[in-house]
Amino acid sequence: MNALKKCHIFYHAVVIAFAALMIYPLVWMVMSSLKESSTIFHTANQLIPANPTLENYVQGWKGFSHTTFATFFLNTAWVALVGTFGTLVSSPLVAYALSRLNFRLRRALFGIVLVTMMLPEQVLMIPQYLWFNSLGWVNTYYPMTVPAFFATHGFYIYLLMNFMSSIPRELDAAAKIDGCSFYSIYGRVILPLSAPAIATVSIFSFIGRWNDYMAPLLYLKRTNKYTVSLALKLFMDNTSSSDYGALFAMSALSLAPIFIIFVTMQRHLTEGVSTTGLKG
Repeated sequence: MNALKKCHIFYHAVVIAFAALMIYPLVWMVMSSLKESSTIFHTANQLIPANPTLENYVQGWKGFSHTTFATFFLNTAWVALVGTFGTLVSSPLVAYALSRLNFRLRRALFGIVLVTMMLPEQVLMIPQYLWFNSLGWVNTYYPMTVPAFFATHGFYIYLLMNFMSSIPRELDAAAKIDGCSFYSIYGRVILPLSAPAIATVSIFSFIGRWNDYMAPLLYLKRTNKYTVSLALKLFMDNTSSSDYGALFAMSALSLAPIFIIFVTMQRHLTEGVSTTGLKG
């Protein structure tokens, strides 16, 4: 019993040590945002600021070119919410068709979904940019939102398919006896039972779009349309001094929505992952 207790103590000590190691850069960034910008790297070894100040948050919130940082937050929220809504409209529908319906090209389409998961996004950057540019969508949010309505993310489809495949097909037969069509079965049976997986997809989609840097970098040209991830780089200037204090302050604020979502939705996230065949 003593040996088992010692093993538990050792296990928890190792986990806490690794957790502290992983979280230290985040804590350092938050603490540095409370220091004067000119003293951040001179006191890098001092975690707790000697004279805490919120000046970095005030300066960072002012933004650039008469555009406050609130605009960047609203831009990011719009892209993340619309993109997530499009994902929740299209991905469950495609997953339902591939997992519950029998039609001729089902396996071929499922293979295409798997291929899209294996294909690096960098391969598609140039053709996608040329396509969206020909549509006149450059410097708009369409390239970051419209594709979500066409179930372009294979991982979300695969995750939902795994969950829907675990739902007993006897429920479909019972619904058909009651007069339900395929659409009624989808809306009244499959979707409600797939709530944990849909919640997981919504969390992954929102976080991924909130943190996305490459798409805004490719398609957004005007400062007032920038998202948070792209606006943060404006604090860095290779030709003059960089405002690291404001950079760290706005970076800390940009993590707040993700932290709130993770804390409030953690139960749904773990439930969804554990019931979609992704336990490992």
